[in-house]
Amino acid sequence: MFNGIFHIRKPENEPIMAYAPGSRERAELKMKLEEMLADPVEVPCMIGGKAITTGDMMEMRPPHDLSSSLGKYHKAGPKEAELAIAAANEAKVTWGEMEWSSRATVLLKAAELLSGKYRQTLNAATMLCMSKTCHQAEIDSACELIDFWRFNPYFMTQIYDDQPISTHGVLNYMEHRPLEGFVFAISPFNFTSIAGNLPTSPALMGNAVIWKPSSNAVLPAYYIMKILAEAGMPEGVINMVPGPGPSVAPPVLNHLDLGGVHFTGSTYVFSSIWLAIGSDIRKYYSYPRIVGETGGKNFIFAHASSDIEALVAAIVRGGFEYQGQKCSAPSRVYVPDSIWPAVKERMLDEIAAINMGDVCDFSNFVNAVIDKQAFDKIAGYLDFAKEDPNLEILCGGEYDDSDGYFIQPTIILSRDPHSKLMCEEVFGPVVTVYVYPEKQYEETLELCNRTSPYALTGAIFAQDRFAIVQALKALRFAAGNFYINDKPTGAVVGQQPFGGARASGTNDKAGSWLNLERWISTRCIKENFLPPTDYRYPFMQPE
Repeated sequence: MFNGIFHIRKPENEPIMAYAPGSRERAELKMKLEEMLADPVEVPCMIGGKAITTGDMMEMRPPHDLSSSLGKYHKAGPKEAELAIAAANEAKVTWGEMEWSSRATVLLKAAELLSGKYRQTLNAATMLCMSKTCHQAEIDSACELIDFWRFNPYFMTQIYDDQPISTHGVLNYMEHRPLEGFVFAISPFNFTSIAGNLPTSPALMGNAVIWKPSSNAVLPAYYIMKILAEAGMPEGVINMVPGPGPSVAPPVLNHLDLGGVHFTGSTYVFSSIWLAIGSDIRKYYSYPRIVGETGGKNFIFAHASSDIEALVAAIVRGGFEYQGQKCSAPSRVYVPDSIWPAVKERMLDEIAAINMGDVCDFSNFVNAVIDKQAFDKIAGYLDFAKEDPNLEILCGGEYDDSDGYFIQPTIILSRDPHSKLMCEEVFGPVVTVYVYPEKQYEETLELCNRTSPYALTGAIFAQDRFAIVQALKALRFAAGNFYINDKPTGAVVGQQPFGGARASGTNDKAGSWLNLERWISTRCIKENFLPPTDYRYPFMQPE
């Protein structure tokens, strides 16, 4: 046993590399992209530290280049889900009893491995598998995941340091135990950092995890498992089972040992998971913890005093970086009529300069959407906009899937603040603008608050401080992450803990101690040094 007080220093956020022409990181990344395209891999299920093959394989292709192959992965099914449950239940005992400092060192070492040796491997896998620019991959699969793996051990010490008050003759202390049972982590396609955080944050707190990555992001998940293994993660603590949700999820969600669910994805899927658990809650050994971050119909709200250049930059970056496939991406914008002509002119000029294409061409700002299903859904919204008399496509609106799933960055003007495109989540490079009368600022703030069932991110642009204060008050519950004169994307671990409420999730704030606290079950212990030896109290004495 280690006799000493173990300290983890407060981390700093990982610096973002620029990938400028002539830089070392640019050359290394380009080389890794070429290697990955030339050498497709075969990804197995990873259960109990062993590679499990099923023979039922799915091709992995870059969404922007459907003629290329990144390899194949073995799809998991009910059998592999059961194997993963058994492996997690076996590993959780010794892992949960391990000193917290030893668990912390696994993630701290993983962060160092990712910061150096594996940085361009994971960036390249993210770029090719998910169609991200080098910058979007760098801030996601490198910097944010490194930050999660450095900050979460630090946040864990804050939780463990939270102890009750002791009085004279009594010692009170709190034990932060892992949950009874395993945790089911279900990660999305759009962020490698989320994919890496969803299984590792519960594991850090002593839980064993079954991890189902998105079927569109198996390659980055494979390299995350390799990094964790090299960092010393014991076998069976995290078990990766890639495969279709309808095959993998039921055996896991129906198991009596289910201790919790860590989810990021669509609102519909999350509500279905909650319904499946809640419909027969009595079968579980304990009430499962359900943590989810889901959809959003995020907004940018402009006041007449807005800095127009900053506003337009936020719309273009926020709406079209990673093809609008961020859960935080703004897809509805409110602009007062007094500044709309200037905003419109500059915005259309900026969008006209955007290059779209293959991620290996670093001059491109926009790439492909993730798959055929997403492409068809977004195309359907664009077709609807072309037919609706209340909607006007100001730029973009075209799409082509002959070589990859490409959709032009699109701005749509809506004359109806409650139109389909102002209310529904599109999850693509489509931004809808509603122009409101400048004198109806307060009324339009309330309109913005009531329009969407979601409450994930939002932004206010204004130089007038009174207008900012009004927006903060009126939109208090409209967004879990709110931005003043900045785009509503790009939350940084430790700086802007991320999550929303309403239909956007449980608001358990990844990137802070709040999320980690969901993966523990506390035990309060009281030790009395001088316990009473007589049941009688003084008030019972005779007069």
